Amino acid sequence: MLDNLSNRLARRLNELRQGRGWSLEQLAEQSGISRATLSRMENSEVSPTAETLGRLCAAYGLPMSRLLMMVEDSFDPKVPFEKQPEWHDPESGFTRRSVSPPAAGLSGEVMEGHLPPGTTITYETPPKPGQEHHLIVLDGGLTLTVDGVAHALSGGDCLRYHLSGPTRFETGPHRGARYLLVLI
Repeated sequence: MLDNLSNRLARRLNELRQGRGWSLEQLAEQSGISRATLSRMENSEVSPTAETLGRLCAAYGLPMSRLLMMVEDSFDPKVPFEKQPEWHDPESGFTRRSVSPPAAGLSGEVMEGHLPPGTTITYETPPKPGQEHHLIVLDGGLTLTVDGVAHALSGGDCLRYHLSGPTRFETGPHRGARYLLVLI
């Protein structure tokens, strides 16, 4: 049984598809995810991985943070740590916490990511092309490949870029990474 956030996410994914008037087959074509997997996600039988959510967000043309915001109950200007929504990718172990979730009227948001050692997550298509990102490594090491250029980052480093093509987050076999990602 999936947790409450995962169940709300499953319902929202179904609503997004229905709102577009797409069949599961059409969404499968748009996202590159099998019809069977899409059905299982929408029926709360499985939780999507980070890569799968990335593909869905690209198909719908929205940032992952916006999708996750859509399944949150409400927005408050002050977000105490214990109320910051956290999502866990069961496949890779990646954890994503919305430090400052998106809100109507505000363009920026901050998320914190934790990648375990030996993790690779690839997003083939940007969910919102041209969006400005600032990635700050808080601890550990991470190689972030943006538009085919690999950037080796360690604690304290910041990489600024516009999201326009595929991205790849990768940690080495002995060292994970904890980072902040600022989306503008």
